Amino acid sequence: MFCASLVDGVPIVALLRGYQELGIKMKRVHLSVLAIAGLLAMFVAGGAQAADLNIKAFFGKFQGGGVAENDDSLYFGVTARDFDVDIQPADTGFSVSWTSVIRSGGVPGKPESRRKTSMRTFKPSSRPSIWEAAKSKGPVNGGELCWARVKDNTLTVFLMVVRKDGAYELQQYDRKILPTGMALVFTRLRDGDKVRSVKGRLVKVAR
Repeated sequence: MFCASLVDGVPIVALLRGYQELGIKMKRVHLSVLAIAGLLAMFVAGGAQAADLNIKAFFGKFQGGGVAENDDSLYFGVTARDFDVDIQPADTGFSVSWTSVIRSGGVPGKPESRRKTSMRTFKPSSRPSIWEAAKSKGPVNGGELCWARVKDNTLTVFLMVVRKDGAYELQQYDRKILPTGMALVFTRLRDGDKVRSVKGRLVKVAR
């Protein structure tokens, strides 16, 4: 019979079974290779998505508005603000200038307004994606510690001071680049407690 036939002294049935098992093993190896390749592709893609933007991506002039909430907003409501942000190259670093027009109080339809402008210039530090303010000083002796970082698509500026009573105050400006412009989130902390937050949206109006 066929099953009793021999090839070099080995039954054909045994040879077929061996080839079948070898084929299954090779298929498993092939699938394993594909799985590893897929994981590597996901890892590479994930790494690419997590790459920090170059600081040049934030250069330009932006305008917009938003609202501010204080720790007493529950009783006195929120205040409206207009924003101007200008980020430009400066030597080997960059400068950030921002203006806030605060509208509150007054009479209906004609609120009182206050205008405040600040500017900081940053230079590269020894660490990637972190910049040091050109005039940053130790906060314990009355100076302001200021630095900036880029993480993903967000440029964050930190300003830290120590008050006369010894409490620290930290201001954090998060400026996130979006396809439609920029999202702004400002937070002021005092000894770890949030005392003010501002959220707004801006559009790019010039380079």
